[in-house]
Amino acid sequence: MKPIYAYDENFKYIPGGDKEIPDDVEIPEGFTDVQPQDGLYLAEYNPTSKTWSESATKEYIDSLQPDPGPPSDIELLKQQNADLLQQLAESEKRAEEQSKTTAELVMLLTEKGVI
Repeated sequence: MKPIYAYDENFKYIPGGDKEIPDDVEIPEGFTDVQPQDGLYLAEYNPTSKTWSESATKEYIDSLQPDPGPPSDIELLKQQNADLLQQLAESEKRAEEQSKTTAELVMLLTEKGVI
């Protein structure tokens, strides 16, 4: 006995359509003895080269992937920490700019004899 694998009129693999036939029997139309390789989402058979290939689009494959779900508490904390570090860096930059501006104003006032 040998396994055979079913495909439709568009040469797409039909899951669950596999059969076994005696070794000396001719393979019927719509079947092949070439097994589709693992990892194909929508296997398509090429009778000329007797090979299977992927026919699924990237969008279709992506639609089958599980939803990552909400972020974990650790991921949320990491993001909050990154946001706070960014805010701190921006605050330090503003404080430095204000300090320079204050120093320049004091120098100008001193030159003018106001203080």
